[in-house]
Amino acid sequence: MKFIAQAMMRGNRALAGALMALALLAGCASGGGPMVLHFGVEDAPEGKRLTWPPPPDVPRYLYAGQLLGDTNFRKKETARQGLGGFFSRLVGLILGEKPPVSLQRPQAGVVDEQGRIYVTDVSRAAVFVFDQEVGSLATWDKAEGLANFRAPTGIALGPQGRVLVVDAELGIVAQLDRQGNPGASFGRGLLKRPTGLAYDPRGKRIFVADTHAHDIKVFDEQGNLLKVIGRRGGGDGEFNFPTYLAFTRGELYVTDTLNSRVQVFSSEGDLLRLKFGALGLYIGNLVRPKGVAVDSVGNIYVVESYYDHLLVFNRRGEFLMAVGGLGQKTGKFYLPSGVWVDSHDRVFVADTFNGRIVLFQFLGGDADGGR
Repeated sequence: MKFIAQAMMRGNRALAGALMALALLAGCASGGGPMVLHFGVEDAPEGKRLTWPPPPDVPRYLYAGQLLGDTNFRKKETARQGLGGFFSRLVGLILGEKPPVSLQRPQAGVVDEQGRIYVTDVSRAAVFVFDQEVGSLATWDKAEGLANFRAPTGIALGPQGRVLVVDAELGIVAQLDRQGNPGASFGRGLLKRPTGLAYDPRGKRIFVADTHAHDIKVFDEQGNLLKVIGRRGGGDGEFNFPTYLAFTRGELYVTDTLNSRVQVFSSEGDLLRLKFGALGLYIGNLVRPKGVAVDSVGNIYVVESYYDHLLVFNRRGEFLMAVGGLGQKTGKFYLPSGVWVDSHDRVFVADTFNGRIVLFQFLGGDADGGR
């Protein structure tokens, strides 16, 4: 609307009135039709049939699109046709298009029961909420009261419909309702620089990877510290800069980043038999592992950020295959971070320095070929 204001300031009321009328007419004529979330597969033609492993092997994963920001929301085909579409384009030329709201450095995410996709963005200092049902994108920037997020990283769905977000710089776990309204935070003074977050709904425990303290802190639902798992070191149950977490089927998966491995604990904090990963030069080795997630059949996903891959392991921690590699093209990554899986076995990867979320659809079956 800056052109309308400039016309008013120059005393050209007729021009200002005409521009305002044109804007109103465009809005009325377009009808304000419903917005639909598109995942952009049609915008990346080379990705339409991109599968892993590639033919002739049986495909296990299909490229399913990407999330960039509000450009993923589009009106239905009829919404911008005819007179409304003409006036909307004309107003856009005269007044200038509003710049899109876009992801910059996404870190981690989660999908709720209604299909809303929550993504933390450390550069935007906000949580992006892609709402498929309503057809809108929201950005939440308040961590507690009037205080803004500084470095939101890990995120999880918590008790009583709360969304839990750890902020690495504030050293807190923020609690928001499903409309983004912040409640009381916890962890201040106890957390040094937290990164990962997971919630155990049965045990009513909240796990936080306190990266610079080299441990996992366990809180109850009221934010009281219950126990601390681990200490700095390279032995079993010890950590060297742990980052991301996942909790599934009563097990806590911890990315022990500078020990180049993933450790798995019981809900009580006891180290289980499963522990995998090793430093190395080959695809499948872990150099700087970050995000970790598990799908419905037990496949384990680990983001190997140093070599820009998503690695797939079976439930025994045996390496199966890799997706990605350095690049900007479809199916490539640039310093990725988090990974998460929804109820439809869609695998989401925070492709951090490409400023996007990349989606893959697990096609079912045993990814390890029945081994």
